[in-house]
Amino acid sequence: MLKQIQQMQTRMARMQEELGAMTVTGTAGGGAVTVVVNGHQQVQSVAIQAEVLEEGAELLSDLVLAAVNSALDQSRELAAKQMGQLTAGLNLPPGLL
Repeated sequence: MLKQIQQMQTRMARMQEELGAMTVTGTAGGGAVTVVVNGHQQVQSVAIQAEVLEEGAELLSDLVLAAVNSALDQSRELAAKQMGQLTAGLNLPPGLL
């Protein structure tokens, strides 16, 4: 069992590295605002089309917020999927990890 735990720790470390390299993109306003987030839920970039700047600060704020939340949701889903693959077949009790 100790060997299984060590293998799991090794796979977990590798998965964390992979998640850091993976990115997802959230958009809002038909692509007017684009946010890229990595698998650690860290915002990597924000792109705003110039036309949106003319619409005013309130709309811009709403679009940035929507794009960030979309990207973060996708990033969490990605991390959960990776974790599910890592723990598949281990017969761990629910909620252990």
